[in-house]
Amino acid sequence: MAVGVGGEILPETLERMIEICDVVFVDIQALIRVFDSVDGTVNLVKLVETGFYPLLPRIGVLEASSEEAVFMDVEEVRRWCCVVVTNGKHGCKVYWKDGELGISPFLANQEDPTGAGDSFFGGFVAGLAQGLAVPDAALLGNLFGSLSVEQIGLPKLNTRLLQRVNEEVQKRKMQCLLYERNDELKFLRPEGHEQFHALLAAEKLITPFSIEEHQWNSPSSTKETAVPQFTKQPKLLANPMYEEPVQRVE
Repeated sequence: MAVGVGGEILPETLERMIEICDVVFVDIQALIRVFDSVDGTVNLVKLVETGFYPLLPRIGVLEASSEEAVFMDVEEVRRWCCVVVTNGKHGCKVYWKDGELGISPFLANQEDPTGAGDSFFGGFVAGLAQGLAVPDAALLGNLFGSLSVEQIGLPKLNTRLLQRVNEEVQKRKMQCLLYERNDELKFLRPEGHEQFHALLAAEKLITPFSIEEHQWNSPSSTKETAVPQFTKQPKLLANPMYEEPVQRVE
């Protein structure tokens, strides 16, 4: 995965990743974000104007938010690699050379959208690594994105929920054994896709115990401790420079 926020990934870095990896998944933010050399202002540039553009035919998946997608020609880029565009409460859309597919969202009470894209990308790539078809993996990404926006601060994913989701993923893999696993990404919506979405949605609706609460209520716990509450502090980036308003470079 090539994911960066402040110029950590150079074209040479991405090219080396392509050489040593079977498939490379790229967040467009790592490619189009630049910083002013004088005041550190964050700017977004068109993808075609970057040194990464010639490498697109060699990557597997390029992920972008709907706001970031305007900095590339999706119709052009989809000819070379899979493009996934996330769109908040509307789910996401997958584009590839021969087609496109909308992926259903999961209901969520949004508290803080920061980090939802990273959560989506992590869930999506994890699904592909487990052998899911692209549409099913995108559902997994939408699920984790919806879990992220419902929390303030760093998302905390409950272990019980993760276990249940993993069980559904393993069952889904067994259902799709007729799709032979190989190095090619599978884009067509597999049979049972809507049922897989419904099962994941049902797991999300189950109110999970927090990890800490589960530990405190276990038989081995002898000390009573108050359950901590969210402080509702905003999510902060490590460097305040990254909080500069994003400007578009014409």
